Amino acid sequence: MGNPLRIESVAQINNERGQKTLHPLVSVLDQSLSKPVKEARYISDVYMIFLKDEKCSEMKYGRNHYDYEEGTLLFIAPGQVFGFEESENMIQPTGWGLFFHPDLIRGTHLGKCINEYSFFSYDVNEALHVSDAEREIVLECFNKIRYELAHPIDKHSRTLIVSNIEMFLNYSVRFYDRQFLTREHVHKNVLTGFEGLLNDYFQSEKLQTLGLPSVSYCAAQLNLSPKYFGDLVKKETGKSALEYIHLKLIDAAKEQILDLSKSVSEVAYRLGFKYPSHFTRFFKQQVGHSPNEYRNSMN
Repeated sequence: MGNPLRIESVAQINNERGQKTLHPLVSVLDQSLSKPVKEARYISDVYMIFLKDEKCSEMKYGRNHYDYEEGTLLFIAPGQVFGFEESENMIQPTGWGLFFHPDLIRGTHLGKCINEYSFFSYDVNEALHVSDAEREIVLECFNKIRYELAHPIDKHSRTLIVSNIEMFLNYSVRFYDRQFLTREHVHKNVLTGFEGLLNDYFQSEKLQTLGLPSVSYCAAQLNLSPKYFGDLVKKETGKSALEYIHLKLIDAAKEQILDLSKSVSEVAYRLGFKYPSHFTRFFKQQVGHSPNEYRNSMN
């Protein structure tokens, strides 16, 4: 497998699709007007957002395959690998695309908070599925950007374009919140899997050999991206995934501390701490008492 083809600019995207470049740093394309593009793997230097109106070819994004459904939004940040299995085939793009270079938002409010839109780091199986009403809002935002692109560039252009991109991203946050709620039964299964994963991990020798499981490790075991997994746990429990892991660790610590046959140092080593002092400090931060104080109070 060769290296992915690099997308360096908005103009390159437009040129490859046979569409006019109205602004060097941003573009909104009706993909039905695009010419076919090469079926290949790509890595982009620009932000890319695709709205698919119909099912199309299976796409690879990172390590996973994804078969688009109708009304799907996919967010790709600079540095991410995406595309199709390499071949000599040409494919016809469909739906809509919003593309913007990081230089467009540099120094703006959006530029400072773009990393807070965690869905740019979600995997393809965590894409946003929009309703018909939500799709209309997306297209309204895209059309406002297109209106500005059709307008001669003046001192207001950048502000208005960036504001409309930010509005679209904020709507996407709302839509994802709705998706978290409407797919609650799926997410309950994820939380059940998370709980079981931690129980198995803590009951094995992994704490002693590998240390505390990270959020990334747990997400990978559940076939989710760390960002999506963290957002899901926060929505469902009100706690971050790391806080949830720490709570499970404290539960295990309390159980073992009440076993008087074990010293606090033994408990610390069993729970994966290299130094008992680190365990004592962590326990006191979480519980409000040192391990010995907790042991004495319970006995």
